[in-house]
Amino acid sequence: MTGRRPGAPRWDSRHRPDDRRRTFPQLAPRSGDESFAASWWGNAWVDALEDTALDPARLARGRAYAGRGQVDAITVTPGRVTAYVHGSRPRPYRADIRLRTLGDEDWDRLLDAAAARPDHIAALLDKDVPHALANAADLLPAPGDLIPDCSCPDDGFPCKHTAALCYQTARILDEDPLVLFLMRGRGEQEILAELARRNATRSAAERAAAARSGRTASGAEALGTVGAPPALAAVPAREALAPRTLPPLPPPLPVPQHPGRPPVYPQAPGAPDPLALDLLATEAAARAHTTLTTGRDPIAGLTPWQDAVRLAAAHPGSGLTASTRALYTVLARASGRTPTDLARAVAAWRQGGLAGLAVLEEEWDPPAGPFDRARPALAAAEFPGFRPRRNRLSTASLQLRLGRDGLWYGYESDPGRDDWWPRGTPDADPVGALAALLGR
Repeated sequence: MTGRRPGAPRWDSRHRPDDRRRTFPQLAPRSGDESFAASWWGNAWVDALEDTALDPARLARGRAYAGRGQVDAITVTPGRVTAYVHGSRPRPYRADIRLRTLGDEDWDRLLDAAAARPDHIAALLDKDVPHALANAADLLPAPGDLIPDCSCPDDGFPCKHTAALCYQTARILDEDPLVLFLMRGRGEQEILAELARRNATRSAAERAAAARSGRTASGAEALGTVGAPPALAAVPAREALAPRTLPPLPPPLPVPQHPGRPPVYPQAPGAPDPLALDLLATEAAARAHTTLTTGRDPIAGLTPWQDAVRLAAAHPGSGLTASTRALYTVLARASGRTPTDLARAVAAWRQGGLAGLAVLEEEWDPPAGPFDRARPALAAAEFPGFRPRRNRLSTASLQLRLGRDGLWYGYESDPGRDDWWPRGTPDADPVGALAALLGR
């Protein structure tokens, strides 16, 4: 079980360019009743500091400095811990704590002790330090091992600035005890690589000894680990690849008769416009319902402009309300058009859908036939005076446009102005389309 405190900050040691130099960001201030160390090794670090201190008052001030977060980022290198500590003056002081690094014989003893016990390796990977392992090579400092040094004029041992650094270092050790190994001379990746090598060597030696003695090593002995997972059951390839008949899928749920209505969206500061949300949700529900009932997406082939016209045309046209005017403004701006352009396009959409919008925006040259017979038919019905131009027949205030779908679409304008607006109902007969335009 580790000694980390719940909610304590976690530092990621991966991708460090230098495994023998680690810098930890400035720690946040702590509450007055919170202990600086929760793990047994963190408390051992604090004990080494307090057992060496000559002045309890300086310790108390250093503890207060640390508690208020006056210690900047802490850098740990072999044999040294360094940070800038803010005191009563504007300029911070550089505080150092030095301690002895371990020699090669100490490291061999420590690493052999760890490699001999798989549970020790597992504990280190879980950021825990077993007591037996720490005692194998005096990993933790004893009273007198910590040597403080500070750029302040105080000659206390330690001064309040190095005391503050010591207390904050205990919080780092709580979170990552492998920093102890770095303080003693070796980085985390170096330690783990050496443990893996020694563990592999030990496992190979055990397997060789088992082979020489004529016995079969167990899974734990062969791997050099404790609690190796059992072998997985094998499945023959012919069984895995044999044809299988899957059960049929359950029948789909019935499609509702009508698309659902969205909830009422509240008006909240900084939130999207509730009317816009309502529009989008309603459109999504209607589109999904049509796709489920017909098997096709009703708007998949529309351009952004055509879709904007369709959205605007879905709103009631008996007078523009404030919300509708806002919708027209937004859709027109997004399409690079004016609100008037959008309103005219909406009238064409309501007149004939996508085909009606095409009649509004496109002039074309119809083949001989229906278009040529339209003027005599209009004259026979006592509607003379229509002038032809491409697919359009016009008077001063009335106009009929032939669509590619073979229908005639009525338009109206104030006399003397080229400001045509769709009116009436499309009809295959130009006389019928003109009668609908005139309300007859």
